[in-house]
Amino acid sequence: CKARHQSGQAARTRGSASPAASPVAGGVVPCELLDKDQPCIFVVLDGLLCALPCSRAEAHSAIKRRMSSLGGLPPKSSFRDLGDLLTSGTKPLWDPTPRPRPEPAERPQISRMVLVSNHLPLHCKRGDSGKWEFEWDQDALLHQVNLGLAGVQDQKWKVLHVGSLSVDIPEEELDEVANHLLEHFNCAVVNLGPELKNNYYRGFCKQYLWPIFHYQLPLGDAGPLSYFDKNMWTAYLSANKKYADKVMEVLSPATDLVWAHDYHLLVFPSLLRRRCNQVRCGYFLHCAFPSSEIYRTIPVRDEILKALLNADMIGFHTFDYARHFLSCCSRILGLEFESKRGHIGLDYCGRVVSIKIRPAGVHVDRLLSGLHWPECEWRAGELRAQYADKQLLLGIDDFDIFQGTNLKLQAFECLLRLHEDVRGRVCLLQVVNPGRSRGKLMDDYQNNIREQVQRINSTFGFEGYEPVTLLERYVPLHERIAMYGVAQCVIVTAVRDGLNLVPYEYIVCRHAAVELQRGKDPQSEPPNSMLVVSEFIGCSPSLSGAIRVNPWNIENVADGMYSALVLPVGERSVRHLKHYKYVAKHTAQNWGLSFAKALERVSSTNLHQRCYGLGFGLNFRVVAMDPNFRKLETEVLCTKYAIAQNRLILLDYDGTLVPSMSIQTNPTREVLSVLDKLSKDPKNIVYIVSGRGRTVLHEWFSGCKQLGLKAEHGFFTRENADAAWTVLRTDENFGWMSVAKNIIEEYTETTDGSYIEEKESAIVWHYRDVGTDFGGFQAKELLDHLEGVLANEPVEVVGGKGIIEVKPQGVSKGLSAENLIAAVAKLKGGGPDFLLCIGDDRSDEEMFQVVEAINHSAEGQAPSTEVFACTVGQKPSKATYYLNDPFEVVKVLEEAVISTSTEAQ
Repeated sequence: CKARHQSGQAARTRGSASPAASPVAGGVVPCELLDKDQPCIFVVLDGLLCALPCSRAEAHSAIKRRMSSLGGLPPKSSFRDLGDLLTSGTKPLWDPTPRPRPEPAERPQISRMVLVSNHLPLHCKRGDSGKWEFEWDQDALLHQVNLGLAGVQDQKWKVLHVGSLSVDIPEEELDEVANHLLEHFNCAVVNLGPELKNNYYRGFCKQYLWPIFHYQLPLGDAGPLSYFDKNMWTAYLSANKKYADKVMEVLSPATDLVWAHDYHLLVFPSLLRRRCNQVRCGYFLHCAFPSSEIYRTIPVRDEILKALLNADMIGFHTFDYARHFLSCCSRILGLEFESKRGHIGLDYCGRVVSIKIRPAGVHVDRLLSGLHWPECEWRAGELRAQYADKQLLLGIDDFDIFQGTNLKLQAFECLLRLHEDVRGRVCLLQVVNPGRSRGKLMDDYQNNIREQVQRINSTFGFEGYEPVTLLERYVPLHERIAMYGVAQCVIVTAVRDGLNLVPYEYIVCRHAAVELQRGKDPQSEPPNSMLVVSEFIGCSPSLSGAIRVNPWNIENVADGMYSALVLPVGERSVRHLKHYKYVAKHTAQNWGLSFAKALERVSSTNLHQRCYGLGFGLNFRVVAMDPNFRKLETEVLCTKYAIAQNRLILLDYDGTLVPSMSIQTNPTREVLSVLDKLSKDPKNIVYIVSGRGRTVLHEWFSGCKQLGLKAEHGFFTRENADAAWTVLRTDENFGWMSVAKNIIEEYTETTDGSYIEEKESAIVWHYRDVGTDFGGFQAKELLDHLEGVLANEPVEVVGGKGIIEVKPQGVSKGLSAENLIAAVAKLKGGGPDFLLCIGDDRSDEEMFQVVEAINHSAEGQAPSTEVFACTVGQKPSKATYYLNDPFEVVKVLEEAVISTSTEAQ
C-alpha cells in the first residue's frame, strides 16, 4: 500500500503541470516508463498491479468508464491515491489481501550470445562496382568461436557480433552498410568516427595500455602518448560507452549472454551493467595482465578494476595472469578470493565474480584441410626443395618490440658461433608480420633486426648457404601451413605475450604433414616436432614437452635450439604426440563453448539475488542480496513495537551505534538519550552486546540506569547500572593467555603496523593497518601457530577482518543471545513477543542466526514473536533486514520511542 501511495504521489506531482490531468486522474497519468513520459492504464494480472502503456485519450476513456461503474466521480477527499481509486466501489480492481507470490517461471533456453570486440571479424573492401564487400575473417578467433557455438547439437546458439569496422565508412553510406551487416552477417556496427577511433585505439589502447600490460613503464624518451593522457582516457571511456549503447540496442536481457573481449573494452562491463543491472556479462582478457607493482602505476587503476568486477565472469589464458589480477584486487580494493570445488570467485558487493582460467585454441579442422589446398601444396614443395639437406628452424612474429625477434636472432648467432657442427646445415626462416603502429622506437627496432640478419649472413654464410631468411610481409594462412609442415622446430622468444597461437598451429600442421608424407613413404619418420618457447608467453604452461627458455638469456636460448636439433627422433615424437593430443582437444570452438557454459551457470546463480545499482561514474557497482533481504521499514517496526508487551532489544556497539572507523569512539548524546529512554520502558529489556571490555562500557553507559551490558562477547554481564558484574564461568583458567601473548608479541615485532589488545578474557592481534598481502600472510601463520600451541587448551583461535583473537571456548554473541532469550522467558513466564537485534560484523552473525530461529524452536518460545534481525550496511548477512549506517540505527530507535508515547496519548 505504501509503494502504491508513493507512486500515486509521484504521478500527481508529474501530472500537476498538465492541464489534461485532472485531480482524480493525477494518480494514474502520466506515468514514467522507460525514461519517457508515457500515459498508462493500471490493470491487475494474476494479483499483480501492472501498467499498460496507452495513449492519453485511451487513459481518459478508461477512467471515465471506471468512474461510471462506481456511480459517478466520488468526492476528491474520498480517496488520496491510486490505491484508493482502485479499491473503491463494490468491484475493486485491486485486492489488497496478501497473496503468495507465484513461483517464477522456468527461464527460457538461452537464444543468443552477443560477442563484443574492438573490430568485427570481417574482411572489408570496396568492390569493382564501387559497393562495399564483406566476408568473414576465417582466421579470427571470434569467428571460430561463432562456428563452435553454432555447431552445438543439444543447445542451438545464435551469435550476434558487436564491434567497429577495420575501415572507415563514409557517413552517407553507414546506415546502408550497418543494415546489410545486421541482416546478412548478424553483426551490429559501432560507429566511432575517425577522431575518436584514433584517440581511443591508436592513442590510449596501443600507446598506453598495451605497453603497460606488457610491463613497459613510460620512462625516459617514451614519446608523448606513452604517458597517461586524460584526453585519451576520456576518448577511451567514450568509445566503451558507444559499445555499451550499441549492445543495449540489440540486447534481450532475459535470454542473451554478453561476452566482451580484450583490453580495448576494460570498462565496458560497468557501462553496460549501469544500463541494465540484470545483464549477464562475461569478459575475457587476451593479453597479459601485469603484476600489481606495474598495474598500480596506472592513475585510473581503481576505476578499471571496479569496472571489470561488474562482469559475472572474467577470463584469463593462464593462472599467472589471474593471480596478478587477484593480487591487484586484494592490494587496491581489499577484496579476497575464495576457491570452491575448483572454481575461483571474488565476493564483490554480494555478487560472486567468477575467475575462468582457460587458454584459447586453434581451428584444427581448418588447418588440416589447408594442407590439401593447391597453393599450400605448391609452397610446401618449394620449401622442401629449398631446404632439402638442411634442418629448418621457423619463427613467425608480429612486428612488435615484445615479440623478442632481435633476441631470437642473437641466440641463433650464438648457436652458430658456439657449435660449428650445425653451420651449413641449419637455417632460420624468420617471418615478421607488418606492425599496427609506427614510430621512432619501431623504426629503430626494425633497423636493428635487418642489421642482425645482414651480420649473421655475412659472417656465417657462404655460397649455397644463407643462415637467415627474413620475410617482412604478411604471410597468408596457406603459406604458414606449408612452413609449419616443413620446419623441424619452431622458436618463440617473446618477452611478454598473452597466449601466442603459433606453437599450437605448428603442432597440428606438422602432425598432418608428416602423416601425409608417411602415407606416401611408410619408411619415413613418425610424426615429430620440437618447440623452443619463451617462459613468458601464455601457451608455455600447456606445452609441457617444449624446451622452455628465458629469452633474455641468449646462451640459454642458443642451448635450447641446439638441444632441439640433436634430440633423437623417438624423443621428439613422444613430446609431439603429447602436445598434439592437447591441442586437438582444446580447440577454439571448445574454448568458446566452455566459457559460454560457465558464464551461463555463473550468471544464472547471480540472477536469483536482488540487485541494486549504487555509485556514480566508474564507481558504479551492483549490490546483490538475498531476495528476502530488505531494508528495515521504520513504520513497520514501530507498529509492531507499539503493540508488543514483552520486548527484547540486543544492540552491538562499534559499527552499529557509532561508526566503526570513527576517531570518536565514545557514544554521542543522542545515543545515550535514546538508550536511556528505551531501557526505562518497563516493557523493554535492552542490552548492549559488545566485544569491548567491561571497564570502558561501564564508564560510557553508567548514566543509563536500566541498560544491560554484555562485555567481551558475553563473558561479563551486568543487568543494570546498580547490579554487579557476573562472569560466564567462574572456574576459567587463564594460564594460556601468557603463552598466547608471548607468541603474538613475536609477530607484532616483525609486522610493522600491527598491535596487541589485551582484554580480561581474551587477547587480540590487530593487523588492519598492515599491507594486505603481508598482513594476510602473517595472520595465517599466526593462526596456525596459535592453534598448534594451544591445541590442548580450552580456547578458540578465530580470525576476523583485520584481527586474530584468542578467547575461551563457548564465548560468543550467539550464546549471549540464547541466554538472554531464556532469561526473559523465565522472568516473564514466556518468550518475548518482540525481538530486535542489530549488529554489523561477523561476530553479530551468530546473534542473527539465533534470533532468526526463535519462531522455529520446538518449545519454550512463543511462536508469534516478531523478530527483526538487522545488519548495518547492504551486505550479505544471515539477518533479514538492513540499515545503511549507525545514523539510521539511532533514527529507528528514536522513532520506536516516539511511537510508544504517541500510542499512550
